[in-house]
Order: sequence, then structure tokens, then C-alpha cells
Amino acid sequence: MHKRFSEQMRLKLFTVAAASSAILIGMTGLALSTPASAAPAPQANGTAAAAVPGELVVGYVAGASADQRERARGHASARFAERIVAAAADRTEVELVRLPQGKNLDEAIAQLKSDPAVAYAEPNYVLTHQATATDPIFTSTNTSQDLWGMYGDASTPANAYGSQAAEAWTAGHTGSKSVYVGIIDEGIQYTHPELNGQVWTNPYEIAGDGIDNDGNGYVDDVNGWDFANSDNTIYDGGSRGSLDNHGTHVSGTIGAKANNGQGVAGMNWDVTLISGKFLGRQGGSLADAVKSVDYFTDLKTRHGLNIVATNNSWGGGAFSQTLLDAITRANAANILFVAAAGNSGTNNDTTASYPSNYDVANVIAVAAIDRNGALASFSQYGATTVDLGAPGVGVWSTTAFNTYSSYNGTSMATPHVTGAAALYASTHPGATAAQIKSAILSSVVPTASLSGKTVTGGRLNVSGF
Repeated sequence: MHKRFSEQMRLKLFTVAAASSAILIGMTGLALSTPASAAPAPQANGTAAAAVPGELVVGYVAGASADQRERARGHASARFAERIVAAAADRTEVELVRLPQGKNLDEAIAQLKSDPAVAYAEPNYVLTHQATATDPIFTSTNTSQDLWGMYGDASTPANAYGSQAAEAWTAGHTGSKSVYVGIIDEGIQYTHPELNGQVWTNPYEIAGDGIDNDGNGYVDDVNGWDFANSDNTIYDGGSRGSLDNHGTHVSGTIGAKANNGQGVAGMNWDVTLISGKFLGRQGGSLADAVKSVDYFTDLKTRHGLNIVATNNSWGGGAFSQTLLDAITRANAANILFVAAAGNSGTNNDTTASYPSNYDVANVIAVAAIDRNGALASFSQYGATTVDLGAPGVGVWSTTAFNTYSSYNGTSMATPHVTGAAALYASTHPGATAAQIKSAILSSVVPTASLSGKTVTGGRLNVSGF
């Protein structure tokens, strides 16, 4: 028999603070235009994959010297812009290069590949988050379904199609600060009442001294790093317009605080979130996404942080060897890569969608279901490429400027699964990425709408976590 929630918890789950009556803004990703001279690769919906004009990502063969890299760039009249991945025993050097104005991307790629020092060259794809907005936020008079994605079939209130997080909570499983999760997305409003204290403070940095104390290449990365703007400010909602709603929403689903008498509760009442911000006003670039993934791998391998997963509620572009290599490095570091299946309503088995389609052991691809257990009309699916479904329609969570909003998208389903990984890790210290993934996939509830549409044919269920 499951215990009922306390009255305090009821308030927590179902009260949207009056001060939070901000209007929900649209969250459709903006993509940079592709120059007419380029012939970009197709993406899942059959349209051209957008790329940053005049930029390429180039990976070199192992041992390529500085002179050889310069020679290769010369074939395409390209100039070095920045190093994305430094050469090491287990990886090659990867650079971002810029082309002369009007240079054809396909021609430049062919010229670069003609040099024996070049392993691959690809466009610097534009990536965007996988969310859409619903109705304007309001203080509801009908609160019974506000947080349905957290409910269980035996909780009060109940919804059998929720993640069953409420079942885990009643068993005393509410997360742990010793579990770390990377948010590769927009930034996080770390001062939000629901997230204040849930976001990492880097113990290896001396804040404000202008020195890279921990030697990772990022000066004063106190709460993470903003790769989109190349600074340590992970929340720009107050200074650069209404930004960071999406990253804050994702963060709240994973780890909004409980029992503070307002707003929402996350899958984990205690967790440590780290920001790898790479999405901005016009989406984000492939190069910045790769740096974000490697940032968390480095934190775990050099400092031993218990980073169990990164949340990746974004997508776009075509296949990228650079990103595949970064995800593979994360896999070697025992970090799960939880990814949104996409919002085009298409079959990922027949038309690949990245990054969720990368065939690496640490990837978990997530589809979205609604409160009635139906596969969301927008959700991408795949019997061999999408692992499971999770709540992704009418999902309430935190947004910038201390607000709360309801969003739809595989972006919203994904953090339920990332939160599940963190919850499992909190009760199974030392569990490997493979063990956590196995626990998530083996505990799903068979669901008719997901049968033949996902690998497991089921929906997220954390009741036993």
C-alpha cells in the first residue's frame, strides 16, 4: 500500500505561484540559413540540414603535424578558427576552419579530403532543441493533471502513464547530491527558487580570479560553461533577452526541489546539475555541441565527478564523425547520453535523426507520449532506433525569470529518462552506465502505442528505482 503525499507535498505538486504568471513564449528553434553555394546533407524530414555559413569541422589523421594541417587547410584556402578537440593517444586533432566568402562548401570539403593528413571534413551543422510550446502559462483552477508525468498508477493523484516517480518517492527514493547530470542545452536559471542549490559550484575553481585554476581551458567555469558565447555565464535570461527557458525547463524536470510550497517537483529532489550551454538564440553549432560533450567527459575523467548522464534535448544536422567520436569518448567514461528522438513524426529506422541515432552503447533515444499513453503526434519513433517512450505532452516545469511553463516535445520526454538515470544511480552507487541503461529499459511498462515503434515497446517506469 502506497502512502499518500503530505499536504505540503500536495501544495508542492499543484500550486503555480501567482508571481509566475508570465506568458509562455514560443520555443521553435531558429536555424541559420545555409548559403546558396552549399549542398548540405539531408536530415530526418528530407529537407537540407542547416549549417553555419563558411565553416567546416576538420578531423586529422593521428600524428598529423602542424605543418601538415596548415598544408591541408591551404588546399581550400581555409584559415584556422579554433581547436575543438586536442590530439591525444585516443583521439585525433579536430579543428574549426573558416572559408573565404562565397567558397562552395562541397568543393572545400573535397579539397580538404584530398590531403592525406585529413581524416574527414564536414559542415558545422546548426542544431536546435526539440520542443514546442503549448498554451500560455496561467494559475490553474484545475490542478489535477499539472504534473502528470511524475505520477504513478497508485499515487494520489494518479496517472498510469506517468513516469511512476511518485511511487519511488513514497519508498524514500528522492535522489542524491552526489549524483551529477550534465545539461547540454540552453543555460540554466540557477537562481530559480526551484533550482537554487541544485546547480554545481566548481570546487576546483576560485571564482572571479580570472585564472583557469583547474586547467581545463575554461576560466572561472563556476557552474559550467557557455560554449555559445565563450564565457562562464550559464544564464543569460536577464541580459540577452528571454533566453534559457528551454534549458531551465529541462533542468526542472530532472531536479526541481521538493517541499518548498511552490511550483513543481523534479524526478530527483536532490541532484547536482552542471550546465554545458551551447544553444543560443539561433540554435547551436556542431562544434560547440562537441565541446560540451567533451567538457563533461573531462570533468569525470580528471576529477572523478560522479557524472552519470548528459541530457540532450536537441537535434539537427546530418551524421557527424566529430560528434560520434565525442559520444564514444563519453561512453568510455561511463556517461550515458540521453537523447530526444525528434519532433518530425517520422521513423528514425528509415530516416536517421541525430544525435539519437548514433549507434553507441551509452545512447538512450526517447520518444514522447501523452497523458493517455498515446505516442505524441509529433514524436519520432523507431522499432530499432528509439528505445522507449516518456511523458512529453503538457509537461510543466521551470522556466527563466522564476516562471513555470507547459511545453510539448521529445525535449520534455528526454529529461524524464535522464532523471530516471540519476534516480537509479542514487540508490545504486557505483552502477555503470550499462547497468543503469539496462535497468531503465528492462523496467518499462508495455504500451500499445509504442509496440513496434520503439525497441522496448514500453514507457518509462521508475517505481522500483
